[in-house]
Amino acid sequence: MTNRLFKKEITIDGRRVSYIDEGQGTEVLLLHGWAAPAQNYRLIIDHLSPRCRVVAPDLPGFGESEEPAEPWSVNNYVDFVLRFAAEVGLDSPILIGHSYGGRIIIKLMNRPRLPFSVPKIVLIDAAGIKPRRGIGYYLKVYSYKAAKRLSPRLAEKIRSKTGSSDYQNASPLMRRTMVLSVNEDLTPFLPGISVPTLLIWGENDTATPLSDGQTMEKLIPDSGLVVLKNAGHFSFADRWGQCSRVLDSFVM
Repeated sequence: MTNRLFKKEITIDGRRVSYIDEGQGTEVLLLHGWAAPAQNYRLIIDHLSPRCRVVAPDLPGFGESEEPAEPWSVNNYVDFVLRFAAEVGLDSPILIGHSYGGRIIIKLMNRPRLPFSVPKIVLIDAAGIKPRRGIGYYLKVYSYKAAKRLSPRLAEKIRSKTGSSDYQNASPLMRRTMVLSVNEDLTPFLPGISVPTLLIWGENDTATPLSDGQTMEKLIPDSGLVVLKNAGHFSFADRWGQCSRVLDSFVM
C-alpha cells in the first residue's frame, strides 16, 4: 500500500473534510461529480500529479467528508470551495470539474471577485443545463406531490419507482440538496465565464447529453469542445488515452 491511498483531513466550519493533495507545480483543483468522490478520479490525479499539485476534496456530503448541517444549493458549494482553496493555500488553480463539479465551477466563475486567479478551466460532462421535460415527467411529479399530501407511504412507493439511483441512494438531507441543484438552470451563467475553457464530452452521455456540451461551447466565449467517441458520462475513464492527451495539451 502506498501513501497515495491516504487522504488528508481539514476542518471547515466545524465539519470534517477529506481531500487528496499530491504533487508539485501548476495548481489543479479537481471537483468530483455527484456521489463519485475524489478517489474515483485517480486516472486524472495520477496522470497530472508528477507535474502539477493536484488537490481534490470530497465535497461535503460525499466520500469521507461530513454532510452539511442543512441542504445546500450550488452557491453553498461555491462558498465551500472558496474557503477550502484558501485553507489549503491555492493561489492560481486550473479548475477541473466533472458533472456536478462542473456545475459548481460554472457558478464559481461568475462570482465578481474571486480570492484567487483562475488561468483556465476544464469541464468534463458538466451538469448545469436544465433538461427539457416531457409530459410524463410532470405527471410523475404531480402524482408524487398529490400522494405526499394524502399518504406518505404511497408517496414513498412512487418515489422509489421514479427517482434516479443517485436520488434513491442519497440521505434525506442530500436528496433535498440534489433537488435544489438540479432545479437551477445555469445556462444564463455560461457567457460569464471569461477564461479559456476546455469541454470534454462523451458521445453517448445520457446523464448530461452531448447537446449540453454543444450549448456550452456556443455560450462560453473562449471554449472548445472535444467529443470522445463511444464514451458515456464518465468519458474520461471510457477513453482515457485520448482524454489524457487532450488534458496535456491544454493544462500543460
